[in-house]
Amino acid sequence: MGLKERREREKEARKGQILTAARNLLFKKGIQATSINQIARKAELGVGTIYFYYQSKEEIFYWLQEEGLDILFKTIDAIGGEDFPPDEKLRRTGSAYLEFSNEHKDYFDIINYFLATPTVILGAEMKQRIDRKGSRILELIEQFVHAGIKDGRFRSVDSKKWAVMFWGALHGLTQFKKLEDTVLEGEEHHRIFHYAVEQLIEGLKTTTV
Repeated sequence: MGLKERREREKEARKGQILTAARNLLFKKGIQATSINQIARKAELGVGTIYFYYQSKEEIFYWLQEEGLDILFKTIDAIGGEDFPPDEKLRRTGSAYLEFSNEHKDYFDIINYFLATPTVILGAEMKQRIDRKGSRILELIEQFVHAGIKDGRFRSVDSKKWAVMFWGALHGLTQFKKLEDTVLEGEEHHRIFHYAVEQLIEGLKTTTV
């Protein structure tokens, strides 16, 4: 192994060490309560070393957001590989998103954190990288819709715009979990969520289905 390759491996290992520490702290404390100093202590590295590899706490969480989007993509991609009709694939996508928000709450919180931020925290290159990860998920939903239009199950719509609307609806509906004891008092959140998903899918179907 050459010196350059060894240094590259050491660099990647150190970055992994930092991400592991940040991930552990995030899952224990949450985004707002996690600091660079805490990450450095957890990783047993100096603060300066952290900043050598990452510009800020937000950049570290950008990389963790990418991990979360990869998990979500693989789940929905697996749905796409199953022999289900398009409407069932959309239905299962909705369920997968709700399950992701519960089973991977910390990753979901990171995604929500950046979606709720009105400004671009880091540079355009990192944002484009994350956006591409999200686009892969939208493309899967778009494929499900397009397949339904092609076989006459769905009416003709702009499949890309519908996919954006659907994902936006899923994300918004998931947020209502916080209102289960107030606005949704007397209602179970998961039942409201699945009802809304079903209404969206039904609105996509042709009258002959």
